[in-house]
Amino acid sequence: MTTDYYNIAFQYTEEQKLIQESTREWVNRYVTPQIQKCFQKSKPIPNIVDELSRIGAFGLIIPEKYGGMGADYVSYGLMMQELERGDTSVRVMSSIQTSLVMYAIMTFGSEEQKEKYLPKLATGEYLGAFGLTEPNFGSNTAGMHCHFREVDDKIILNGSKMWIGNSTACDIAIVSAKDEKSNVRGIIVETDKISNFNSSLIEDKWSFRASKTGELIFSESEISKSQILPKNNSISDAYECLNIGRYAVAWGSIGIAIDCYETALLYSQQRIQFGNPIASKQLIQKKLAEMITEITKAQLLCYQLGTLMDNNKVNYQQISMAKRSNVEMAQFVAKEARQILGGMGITNDYPIMRHLMNLETLITYQGTHEMHLLITGRDITGINAI
Repeated sequence: MTTDYYNIAFQYTEEQKLIQESTREWVNRYVTPQIQKCFQKSKPIPNIVDELSRIGAFGLIIPEKYGGMGADYVSYGLMMQELERGDTSVRVMSSIQTSLVMYAIMTFGSEEQKEKYLPKLATGEYLGAFGLTEPNFGSNTAGMHCHFREVDDKIILNGSKMWIGNSTACDIAIVSAKDEKSNVRGIIVETDKISNFNSSLIEDKWSFRASKTGELIFSESEISKSQILPKNNSISDAYECLNIGRYAVAWGSIGIAIDCYETALLYSQQRIQFGNPIASKQLIQKKLAEMITEITKAQLLCYQLGTLMDNNKVNYQQISMAKRSNVEMAQFVAKEARQILGGMGITNDYPIMRHLMNLETLITYQGTHEMHLLITGRDITGINAI
């Protein structure tokens, strides 16, 4: 059984293959045996931060001098695919740390900030969060209310951020806020050193249940002015970080689809009805054939996207298309897999419903399906419909 129907791995370097295979082995050994129970109990996998740092899942694309591995974007994508095959919560923790927090500091931070924070983020000594979305501003992030003013060598921050991964567990958070000229700046917030700060947890989620999501709340919170990212001067800089996050979602969605497809294929070969395995039925084969076809198209899309990123030839519209298309693909595959499994598909014996519930978040996560459609529409027509 293979889910690399077009033998895309033929193009992979030895390092890329090693990263994919070692991540898959870790997921099979550490994540798969306990994720169903953790998901049901709405608790993160025990010691997940230490485990992810141990396998290099924090800062894979960050230069070695700052504690990363200096790997290419195809390698990063393959890691995200394998992590999300285990569970979205695992991939999200790795992606927040790398795509959003570490990438923001690496791209927009001072040399002093890079040396101070990146090595500790790479080892998991620090866990990060990324604060962009607000309670009243999701798609329209440029309309954010969170703001700060300068007082001597400090800034005074007010506002809140909503739907923040690692909200109650983070040691630092990259928070986007408007300065007194309404420019959006990025601020490194050390959660144990800031005054008048609170975080909250969203309880009883039906999705992303094995991760912590909540709110960051600032009320006349004092922070040193030196915590501002000096090269982060507009909302477009925050979007650049989101592009790396969306790239991770595009690859991760393939991991979900692969897990659902492999589960359905094996089940169809073992489930006997009317004297034969259901895999012998035409309609089941139709479903499986369509599933592997859609997975293959998504794999080719992501491999080319990763190649463009590694050659600095990518644009955000291409990343947007891959995020939207691959999440939609994974939803299709997961729903077909659930039907093949019949009633067993809704039980805790199989991963299908867990993946489906996570996909319900991913379809709007880091840009809704509709917003990404309009990004493509604007790009091909030249007319802004947003």
